[in-house]
Parts: sequence; structure tokens; C-alpha cells
Amino acid sequence: METLHKRCAGLDVHSETIVACVILGESETDLIKETETFPTLTKDLFHLLKWLEEKEVTHIAMESTGVYWKPVYNILEDFFDITLANAQRIKNVPGRKTDVSDAEWIAKLLRHGLIEKSFVPPEDFRNLRDLTRLRKKMDWTHDIRKNRIQKVLESSNIKLSTVISDIFGVSGRKLLEQLMNEGYIDQEDVEQKIHGRMAHKKQLITDSLFGTLNDHQLFLIKQSWMHIVNLEELISDIEKRIDVILSNYQEEVQLLVTMPGIKKDTAAVIIAEIGVDMGQFPTSKHLASWAGLSPGNHESAGRKKNTKTVKGNPHIKSALCEAAWAVSRSRNQRLGIKYWSLAARRGKKKALVAIGHRMLTIVYHMLQNKEPYHEST
Repeated sequence: METLHKRCAGLDVHSETIVACVILGESETDLIKETETFPTLTKDLFHLLKWLEEKEVTHIAMESTGVYWKPVYNILEDFFDITLANAQRIKNVPGRKTDVSDAEWIAKLLRHGLIEKSFVPPEDFRNLRDLTRLRKKMDWTHDIRKNRIQKVLESSNIKLSTVISDIFGVSGRKLLEQLMNEGYIDQEDVEQKIHGRMAHKKQLITDSLFGTLNDHQLFLIKQSWMHIVNLEELISDIEKRIDVILSNYQEEVQLLVTMPGIKKDTAAVIIAEIGVDMGQFPTSKHLASWAGLSPGNHESAGRKKNTKTVKGNPHIKSALCEAAWAVSRSRNQRLGIKYWSLAARRGKKKALVAIGHRMLTIVYHMLQNKEPYHEST
């Protein structure tokens, strides 16, 4: 096989150790192989950097194992051409697996150009990824706490949710705070707390708040309520940091929000996961496959078998499926019409993935050509 990189190294990264194998030489007859093991402390990573520089290494490859690769990548990225490999695609021969042989195997594959690079965005987008993913986790916990309060209210026969569509709206929060402070709410309190548009429901709301709430249930509600308030403050802080990073990419954000179903939060997730430079992906089909929104390929003896989508990037995949669900509410737009057409034939879940795929293809061309979304005539 053709030799593409004459001075390369393979790193087998673990939580406590890094095994580095350097392969030097132009032909197979005069190869020089050297292997060293380094701890993963920061000072040892700089020793690894110095050792690789002494060997005049130009290209490095390593597996994307959990989060262990990140500190190694952060220290070495400015000095070498680093290839981050999908571990599934560079497995060693079964029965010959050791840390040393893994590092040597990675170096050999890199030497002959047999490792496909994983997409690693620049630092700004990596930071934005961390923030948007943390926000999603916070939102998930926030919803769990709300549901917990709702369950406690139902168990004490307080039927507020059957009268008010959102018990955590402005009026609902005022009523819940009064309920936690006093343990009960009379009709005069209801009149003071509810919004003017709910005035015709005041008697029904008062009746729904009459239940069997005891001290134990009040304690449970207060605990979840304090958690909700704390989470909302944390989410607000995360939103501010996201806005600071997005201030450098306002043009792309404004382009993305022109598409139905995409608002600022979804635009932030898209930019965080794929960046703004579509040169990383040769075509929109490569991007859709990377995101896990394309059908899989499984053909044998001329017969196509299971074609379910691959895992891909679950963060952008879920964001686009949520956007597709939002688009489905509108039946007078092209994407919404297409969704209902597909849902009638293939089911709603497959239609969501298909519309998410189509939206990602449109996003690719919007960011590549710097053009806003427009309905086709």
C-alpha cells in the first residue's frame, strides 16, 4: 500500500495511561518503531508533546474514547495534524489486542491513509456544544420537577391542572406560592392571583384548589419548587453564555430562524453541532448520514435487509426531529404538507425523521450559500 505519512504516531488513550507508537521511515524495509507509555496527568501530556516533537512526528491518530481524548487533543492540536478516529471503524484483529498492539495498529492505518477523520469543530463551537447540551439536561430535570409537583397535587386531589392549561404560568405560579405559604387558598386570594382573562373561572379554580393537602405533601412540593427556582436561575446563566458565543455568528442565526420550526434555541444547537463552515462535509448527504438522519445500508446477496437509521449525532438529530414536529403543526407550508403526506403512508415517526433529514439538507445549503429559507413556488 502507498505510504502517505512518513513520520506518524498512533495513540491508544485510556483514563490513566496513553500508549504512543511512532513509525518512521519511507519504505517497509527501513521502518523504525518506538513505543512509550505516558500517564495522563497534564505535565505528562507535555512530556508526550516534547517526545513527539523530538521524533519529528507530523501526523497523529487516536480513538475517540469517551472524553479521555479531549485533554490530549487540546494540548496537541496546535502542533500536529491530528486524526480523531471512530473506534468502531479501526478495530484491531481479534485475539491480538493489547495496548501496545492497538497503538501500533492505529499508527499503521494512519501511515497508509486508512483512517477517516472524525469531525472536530473549533474551540468556540466545542464550548457552545457543552452549553447547549448542558441546557438540554437542565431543561429535562426542570420538567421532571414540574411533573413531580403535579403528581403530588393530584395525589392530594387538587385538580388545578384540569382548569388551568399551564399551572407553571404567571397565574399558576402565584397560586402555587400562596398554597405553599398558607397551605390553603380562599376565593379572595384566587381573585387577586389570577390573570384578568381567567376571571370567569375564579369559582372553578377555587373549587379545584380544595383538596387534602397535608404537611408531608407540602414539604414535597416545596422541595421540588426550590429545585425549579434554582434550575431556572442556572438555565438563565447558561443562556447568557450561549448568547455571548452566538454574538459572533448572528448572520447564521438569522438565516436559520427564517426556516419554519427553527427558533433561536434550535439554531444554537445546529451551529454548536455542525458549525458554520459546511466545507467539513462534502455534500448534504454526508452531513445527513453523520447526523443519523439517513437510512442505513444493509444488503447481502442482492437483497436489502434492515435499513434503520444509524445512531449518528443524537443531539442534532433530536433537535431537528423536534423542529420537524413543530413544522407539522402548519399545513399551509411545504414542509408541513410533506410531513402529513408521509405520515399517512409511512407513519408519524418515519415522517418525522424524513422531514428532519430534509430540513438538515436545507440548512446545509442555507449555510453554504448564505441564503435565507424561502418556500418554493
